[in-house]
Amino acid sequence: MNLDYKALGKRIKLARIQEELTQERLSEIVGISPSHMSNVENGSAKVSLPTLLNIANTLNVSMDELLCDNIVNTRPQFEHEIKRLLDSCDEYEIRIVTDIISALLETLRRDSVLKDGVAYYRARKKS
Repeated sequence: MNLDYKALGKRIKLARIQEELTQERLSEIVGISPSHMSNVENGSAKVSLPTLLNIANTLNVSMDELLCDNIVNTRPQFEHEIKRLLDSCDEYEIRIVTDIISALLETLRRDSVLKDGVAYYRARKKS
């Protein structure tokens, strides 16, 4: 499994903005150059484990939160992220989000049954 550095960088950037830190200030605290921090955030540079740990501690996030796009068992991290997003919604937005999620889940579950049926048909056709 390869680490998704673009997703990692995006999560670092979002956490940095939430903490109201500039790239320059975060890089100074963490002990890396501003250009390296920029490259980490845009996913074009790898980051060492000690540096990633410093970033997580500085941004008050867990390593799981930063790496959740690369971890198999991530339900708690995504539930936390969904809760954070929902907490920022007003009454109107929460109603719209609920409708969208309901429709999305209905489509995903319907299409999952169709996908399974196609896979079954293809497997039978081969044998």
